[in-house]
Amino acid sequence: MHDLGVGFRYLLKGQRWMARHRKSYGFGLVPGLITFLLYAAALVALALWGDDLVAWATPFADDWSSPWLGLFRGFLTVLLFALSLLLTTVTFTAVTLLIGQPFYESLSEQVDRDVSPDGTAPESGLPLWRELWISGRDSLRIVVRAAVWGVLLFALGFVPVVGQTVVPVIGFMVTGYFLTEELTAVALQRREIELRDRLRLLRARRTLVWGFGTPLGVAFVVPFVAVFLMPGAVAGATLMARDLLGEEIAEDDDEDAEEDAEEELSPQSAGSPAPGR
Repeated sequence: MHDLGVGFRYLLKGQRWMARHRKSYGFGLVPGLITFLLYAAALVALALWGDDLVAWATPFADDWSSPWLGLFRGFLTVLLFALSLLLTTVTFTAVTLLIGQPFYESLSEQVDRDVSPDGTAPESGLPLWRELWISGRDSLRIVVRAAVWGVLLFALGFVPVVGQTVVPVIGFMVTGYFLTEELTAVALQRREIELRDRLRLLRARRTLVWGFGTPLGVAFVVPFVAVFLMPGAVAGATLMARDLLGEEIAEDDDEDAEEDAEEELSPQSAGSPAPGR
């Protein structure tokens, strides 16, 4: 359970790092904004012409009597839009990272240099086209796995009680897990760690991954929020990648002081006597 809190702290540390590096923050917003505009245009088009698409795909129902024709196609239209929203949530990070590969690669390197004791950052040495190919290939594999989980959870959502309580929680945990896979890939791929080995690292510390990814998955339900959190999420994932690999992290003095103060106060809040009493 300790790793849950550690993962969440990495998420917060990433956002704090971006708050201290505002120039890099503006730089990191660009890919997310581009992806958001593309997805927004696609969803608006689907909302306007989704019923026409369903009617075109179901010509066998043209002769059905009312109200069955309207109910059937209305259900399929709602289902199509719901699946599109699910696909948007699952793929938003992958597409943003692919579009913003040079942006986030540079951002991740800055984080590595900032927290590395010797001020250096690992470099892959690969040409940009090769990095894009590897990133796109690995992202596609992750998205396919995420889509399978998404369809399964969507189907389980129709189960009474469980579908409205347990399934949404599992859904956010699964979404957070895949988000973390995508985000840590920026730093791990630069270290020339293959997808299979990256997955092994994450599976070894699942609670750490859930602590980082689950709250992020909840926030990423709204893609517009994801745009503003994405740079900090990349920074936090870079810090977590260093932890997974056992690399030293040079903590900021102010953050150390805050954490030490919290640790000193926690026994007092639990009921230990204050000094002088």
